[in-house]
Amino acid sequence: MDWDKLRIFHAVAEAGSLTHAGEQLHLSQSAVSRQIRALEESLDTTLFHRHARGLILTEQGELLHEATSAMVKRLDTAAARIRDSEEEVFGELRVTTTTGFGSLWLAPRLPALYAKYPDLKIDLILDERVLDLPMREADVAIRMKEPSQADLIRRKLMSVHMRLYATPEYLAERGTPETLEDLSKHRLVCQHVASAQVSAGANFVRHLLTYDVPSTLTVNNYFGVLQAVLAGLGIGVLPDYVIEDFPQIVRVLPDTESGEIPVFLAYPEELRQSKRVAAFRDFVSEEIFARRQRLRDSATTGG
Repeated sequence: MDWDKLRIFHAVAEAGSLTHAGEQLHLSQSAVSRQIRALEESLDTTLFHRHARGLILTEQGELLHEATSAMVKRLDTAAARIRDSEEEVFGELRVTTTTGFGSLWLAPRLPALYAKYPDLKIDLILDERVLDLPMREADVAIRMKEPSQADLIRRKLMSVHMRLYATPEYLAERGTPETLEDLSKHRLVCQHVASAQVSAGANFVRHLLTYDVPSTLTVNNYFGVLQAVLAGLGIGVLPDYVIEDFPQIVRVLPDTESGEIPVFLAYPEELRQSKRVAAFRDFVSEEIFARRQRLRDSATTGG
């Protein structure tokens, strides 16, 4: 199939007009019309309904437009990768991580990254599934365990622990537990042990539930757990990185936490020279370094 004809078809489908498409392509309306007719003849179908107000895609035209849209997107991505240079960081970067880390830690920090690289186009994929980086389901992954896939460059970013948190208002009303046995007087808000999560988190919840907790609210991600805690529904099991951005909640039973959960950043070997990947990797590393420094300063001052 002639790419020139497909390119012209895509422009017409996007513009909804032969005239407007011709202006974008620097072609006359008659030249655009001839190319569309030739494409319709080669496919033996009608791609547009012609109306006084413009052109509307037929069902067959919609199918072809889906295909050309995907082609244009892939070509744009390829062109951006080719043009990538040390001086410029731009184009699409597909980042995958868990719903909790992506919504509670990463997304709130992205304004600083966009301020530095305003031409980046980040596609943030929040999914508990481990996407296949070598097969390019994503460019960069931040996962709560060391990736096992081959041909990946990986870097440990930090360690996370699951801890117990509640609002001061909830604790004032229901009392602050002093021991794990005191959980029998409270509602526990957590992920269900059968939901997709790291094993350390599920094991921690299983342990807590052995203390005759009378009421629970289970949510399938930590963003939902946090919202329930903020609403005063109970004591929540949350990753420790949330406390910095939500100082209105306080830690409960400070000697109780899950096992260590390592956080890794990984990307395919073939993207070693990508400036977009390097910019994202360095940004995340700097944010985590700054977090460590704030935690050290807080511990030193007793804050």
